[in-house]
Amino acid sequence: MPSDHQPSKLRVAVIGAGPAGLGAAIEFHKLPFVDLQVYEQAKELREVGAGISIQRNTWRMLDALGVYDNIDPKNIFRAPDGHSVQHRLRLSSRLTEVTELPSGRLSLSFEDGHSDEVDLVVGADGVRSVVRQHAFPDHRISYTGTTAYRGLVNSQEILSIKGFPDAVTFWHGPTRWLYTCNLNNNIYEVTARTDLPDDGKTVSWGQDANIDDIRDRYDEFSPVVKEVLSKVKEVKKFALFAGPRLSSVIHGDAIALIGDASHPLSGAFGAGAGFALEDVYVLTQAVKWAHERGYPVRDALEIYDRVRSPHYEAMYNILDKFGQSNEAVRNAVSFDEAVEITIKSKWADQYGWLYHYDVQEDWKKAYEEEDARRAKQKGEVSSRL
Repeated sequence: MPSDHQPSKLRVAVIGAGPAGLGAAIEFHKLPFVDLQVYEQAKELREVGAGISIQRNTWRMLDALGVYDNIDPKNIFRAPDGHSVQHRLRLSSRLTEVTELPSGRLSLSFEDGHSDEVDLVVGADGVRSVVRQHAFPDHRISYTGTTAYRGLVNSQEILSIKGFPDAVTFWHGPTRWLYTCNLNNNIYEVTARTDLPDDGKTVSWGQDANIDDIRDRYDEFSPVVKEVLSKVKEVKKFALFAGPRLSSVIHGDAIALIGDASHPLSGAFGAGAGFALEDVYVLTQAVKWAHERGYPVRDALEIYDRVRSPHYEAMYNILDKFGQSNEAVRNAVSFDEAVEITIKSKWADQYGWLYHYDVQEDWKKAYEEEDARRAKQKGEVSSRL
């Protein structure tokens, strides 16, 4: 038990150990007043078959979190044309229930019988978030009608294809595309994203699959694309799920959602890790801000929500515009016309702000405005007294 001279720490539980959860672990570990526990339902930490695209905003977050220098340049690919902290992590911990206690704390129950009682729950448990289900029980996600097939191929096999560009490349069709990227270490990533009907067995994470199942969907593409697909021997498929925008990324006095849990959009912009780390940065900075000023956790969550919810609203507005362009694609008279409409409508410069967004500036503006508002409010109260 803490003594009178050692106040109890803020107990924080992070649910999920993907990019969002591990990012939160890094940042919360820097706060000496936090007692942190990370829970992950997987039985082991391993690659799950998905790459991370590092845009400008993602690099900015890696630098802000202090992990930039730990990245081995050999593991990062850039086209020739320019185009140690210890954490506690409890595996095999599938969250089953969140109970709000009269004290304001939260009780967590896990599938293996373990339980915990904490002051703050951070839902980093992905697009099928159990924490989000508790916070917003009426929210639903559904299959988007699109599935991604991802395989890793020996680089020499890919680079031996005549006319193949060694660059980060999207090969577009009207309703589907192929993505190729050199991962270095003699590995090339090949990801095919295509529309597929729901077979009643779709799940949101990797399943063993056969590239032959979708090969004919690329018959109208370049011969280079067909040859790339012929090199793929082992592949996993990822059915993409999404849901409507949440009205808030917090719930009550002690729940915050980050990563795919806060914006359930599987692969919509190819920068999910960056968005997750932006969430992490603002949330942990908000908790630190509140602690330094003697404010409750609820105040930290409110300012976190004030920064991130409008950002996700703007992202969903982009998707609404994408949806409007889909009708034009369907009415195109040829394959090439449909591709041209897709490129112009979905890869326009007007959406580039998303990757140039500086969350640190947004956070600074938010807390300075809140400090000023409270100072003014305090001055008004003092003058009345």
